[in-house]
Order: sequence, then C-alpha cells, then structure tokens
Amino acid sequence: MIINGRCRLILKPLLWIIYLSVIVLLARQIVHYTDKSVFDITNSQHELADASVILTGNQSVYKNKYQRWSIDEIERYEKWINEYEKGIVNELGNNGKPAKLYGRDKYKAQESLKKAAVNIIVSNKIPLNRKLPDIRDSLCTNVTYESSLPTASVIIIFYNEPWSLLMRTVRSVLDRTPDNYLKEIILVDDHSDAYELQDILDYYIFTRLLSDKVKIIRLSERVGLIRARLSGAKNATGDVLVFLDAHCEVIVQWLEPLLQRIKEKRNSVLMPIIDSISEETLEYIHDNDPSIFQIGGFTWSGHFTWIDIQAKDRESRKTQISPVKSPTMAGGLFAIDRNYFWEIGSYDDKMDGWGGENLEMSFRIWQCGGLLEIIPCSRVGHIFRNFHPYKFPNNKDTHGINTARLVHVWMDEYKRLFFLHREEFEQKSDELIGDLSERIKLRQKLKCKNFKWYLDNIYPEKFIPDENVLAYGRVKLENKNLCLDNLQRDEDKSYNLGLYPCHSRLFPSQLFSLSNIGELRREHTCATINKQAITAKQHVNVKMTECNNFDDEKEWILTENKHIIHVATGLCLDATGIGSQGDVFASPCSNSHEQYWSFDFLL
Repeated sequence: MIINGRCRLILKPLLWIIYLSVIVLLARQIVHYTDKSVFDITNSQHELADASVILTGNQSVYKNKYQRWSIDEIERYEKWINEYEKGIVNELGNNGKPAKLYGRDKYKAQESLKKAAVNIIVSNKIPLNRKLPDIRDSLCTNVTYESSLPTASVIIIFYNEPWSLLMRTVRSVLDRTPDNYLKEIILVDDHSDAYELQDILDYYIFTRLLSDKVKIIRLSERVGLIRARLSGAKNATGDVLVFLDAHCEVIVQWLEPLLQRIKEKRNSVLMPIIDSISEETLEYIHDNDPSIFQIGGFTWSGHFTWIDIQAKDRESRKTQISPVKSPTMAGGLFAIDRNYFWEIGSYDDKMDGWGGENLEMSFRIWQCGGLLEIIPCSRVGHIFRNFHPYKFPNNKDTHGINTARLVHVWMDEYKRLFFLHREEFEQKSDELIGDLSERIKLRQKLKCKNFKWYLDNIYPEKFIPDENVLAYGRVKLENKNLCLDNLQRDEDKSYNLGLYPCHSRLFPSQLFSLSNIGELRREHTCATINKQAITAKQHVNVKMTECNNFDDEKEWILTENKHIIHVATGLCLDATGIGSQGDVFASPCSNSHEQYWSFDFLL
C-alpha cells in the first residue's frame, strides 16, 4: 500500500498521540502501595532509612505518595531522552577503546573533568551498551559453574551521579548477567537534586530498560554511602548482596565466579579484580597479563592502599585463577551472603557519609572468622576519580571520624600508630566520634580475634615501625634541632630525603625506622642510593623509593659513633651545609658533626 504525502501528514501526529496514550495507560496501571509491610525486611532489628519510592520496571511502590505521568510530562521526558540519544556516537569507545574529543567538545570535556572529576561529555557520547573485551585469564573460559547458584541483589548507591555513567553501570549488569542469577538491581538515590535523576530516570527505566528487575529507592534526606547501602541491603531479596559503585562496567561472566565461591564458602566476602576505566577517555585499562593484579592493604593513617600479593599467598595458590586472600577491600565492589552480612555486623550505622567503612569491615571479617578474597575470574571496570565532586553533609571529616571509630574498636594497642597521624581522636569522646558500645558488644558476641592475630596471620608483610626494628622515631642531627623529614612530598613517587626542624613530639613526617634487615625506612619507602650514579662525585643524592624488593642499594647500618652508613658504597648520611627544608646526601665518612645522627629509640 502506498501512502501519499497528505496521509503522512495526518498519520504522523496520530501515531504520536497513540504512542503517548499507550505510555500513559501503562503508567496509570502502576500498582501503588502504602502498606508499611512492603518495607518490612526479614531481619526486623534493622530499621529502613526513610525512602519515598521504590520503582520496579513496570511497578512502582510508593510510601504515602501517588504519582502518574501526564502527557505533558511524557512529552518533556521523551524530548530529553531523544536529545540525549541524538548525541550518542555509535561504536565510540567500543571494546573499551579510548574515546577522544576535538574542538569545542574537547574544551567542554576539560571543564567537565575539573568540575565532576570525570569526562561527562565523552561519557554521554559513548553507547550505554558498548562492548567490552574479555580480558579474563584463558583458564577462566574452561571453568564450569553449577547451575543452581544463589541469586544476587546488585545494590548501587548514587548521589548526583552523571546520568550516562549510572545507566551504563545498570546496562552492563543487565546485559552481562544471566537472568536466573540476577534477582534485582537496587538503585538507592541518596537524595540527589540533579534534574535528570528525578522522574526522568524513573521514566527511562520504565520505558527503555523494560526490566522488572530494576528498582529505585529514593531517600528523603542525604544519609551518605554507608546508611544508603544499609537501606538497599534491607530491601534486598537475593541470596547474595553485590555492592557496586555507580560508575562501573562489568565484563562477561563477572557474577558466576562470585556466586560459586560463596556457595562453597558462605563466610567468604569476595571482590572481583578491579580494572581501571579512564576518567578522561573511558578507556578500559587492564594489564596484558591477566595474572598480574594487586590486593588490598592499609596505611597507619587509616587509608586503603593497593599492595602486591603476599609471598605466602603466592606460594599457596593452586592455579593462577585460584582465590587470593586480601587483607582489606577497597569497599566499592564486593559480594557477600545476605544473611552473613547481617550476622557479621553489616555496617557500623553510626558512621557518617563515606570513608573508613571498608577497613572496618575488612578487619571485622578477618578477626571474626570470615574470609576476604579476590576472585581472578571476576573482573569489573571502575572509574577512579581524583577528587570527590561533591561535599559531605555539614562538611564533616567523615573519613577521620569513621576511621577513629574502627580504630578504637578493632585495632587494640596498634591504634597508637593511627594516633600519630590523628592525635585529636585519641580520646574516646562520644561527642566527637559517637557511642561505640554496640560495636564493642558485637566484637565480644562474635568472639573475634585481636589485631595482633590479624597482623601475624593475615597481613604478615605489613611494616610496623616500632616492632621488629633496630631503632625508630625521629632521626636527629647532632647539635642541631634538625631531623630527617619527608617534607610532605608525595610518597607515591621517588623523592629526595630532606631535613626540617624537629617537632616537639613524634610526628608522622619524621617517623623513621632502621629495620632488622638494614632498611632506613618509613611505612612504604626506603632510603636508597643508586650505585650506578656514584662516580667521582663526593655528594650523592639519597632517594626515598618503594621498599619492595630489598637489595644492597637500600641497606644501611648505624654505628656506635652515630654514623648512618650505606653498606654497598661505604658512604655516610651527611647534612653538611644543609638547613631546614634542604636535602641530605651521602658522602665519604668523616668526624664531622653533620654526619652524626641519633634515633629517639634504640631496641
């Protein structure tokens, strides 16, 4: 049948009206509930954070709120979605390739990076369902998983997250997770105020994703990551809780290895290998050797850090895809049996905002009988931002306060090392860090081991600056009030060892140790002399470099006459002619007082 131009003019608006009418009818068929029993979770001791809506594909659950979309709203939302979809460039970023912009788009992208710590411009142009490479170890493709695995509830918290990043996270989970294992995706909105994260998000999920597995919980006030996750967990119905950040992309068969391991060991808390997605180009970055990855550690200042797999665990692995024990978790991505999550103490709900919760959970899992492992056949990409693009409620130091809570409960006498960095938290003040009685009771109830057990058995490679060393403390230059100091330089990079006026107490920047094997070191960095740089020069720079792989370039001795001598070169640590904020060096040993040093404590 041939339709002439006049008929087309009549049919086009008519079809548009029919389309909108169908959407309205569907929207009006949304089932509404106000019965509080909808929100009752099996474990009644946990109260649900105040949530205004849960949206599930073609079903909305409202608490004292009724909503339906008018034709005007539908037209407005369709216009926004159509404008967004027009900007998508097919194949851009496909297979995880970097997406580059030019001209005005490049300028806008740079502004986006400054404001949001991620390139929203390029994210908006990359398809939500882009393909990603299968970068797993080849051994993973030969693994057969049981057909009767537990189901998973994937919980994603967001606060003013760029729309395309959030939706790409959701799409990747929907597209790469077997339907029979995915019970639901729970999006928890921590009181966002971005326009596109309000009703447009609900409408998009309802009309585009066409999945009854996606739910939204909207919180009536901002509560922070920890309490928002608790809200999601309380509404979850899957056998396993899988927490993901809102800026992730999963790859093929990411979930099955996690579910299989939890079925085998119910008390295991699992992380995938976390690959990096570039915040600038959204390139999916990974090592060409899938067997190379890192595990979680921590610093005495209370921060998570990445470390190499410990020697004892490298040696005990049966294959290169066997689970690897990790002393800590990054916190953004992990899976845990839902009932075990509550039994082990879930999260410390007195913690505010963000920060510290990952170390608290890590210590608690290990000390209270659980396992924390990385599963090499599960891989997820994650955007690591250089800064937080939003402020925390009341501008509180949530990381410091939360970390102080975990330190007082779990670290026993080793909390002394945290207090070197944050002495203001040394006193257990309820006013400052809140009541700890419930968490202390939890530790007693679970009959948890002490922190020394954790260090000895789980993290034996963790350097303790005042144990198993020959000397530690400030390293003071004789007859002068000058001490070795890192001068607040970036310890993630190599830097020159410096001098600064001695602090009246032991301060982190001036804490040095002489280890039992002869390292002149800080927590992660060691004083190093490059032997190849020694020629006829009398003065040689002393660099602080990563302590990994001890060799003779890092070996020193402290003599009775207070020389600190570099064993391989025979040169002495020297401060001749150096004042505050200058760099020390090594030179031929002499009787100069500028080569005499003393530690606060000799062991």
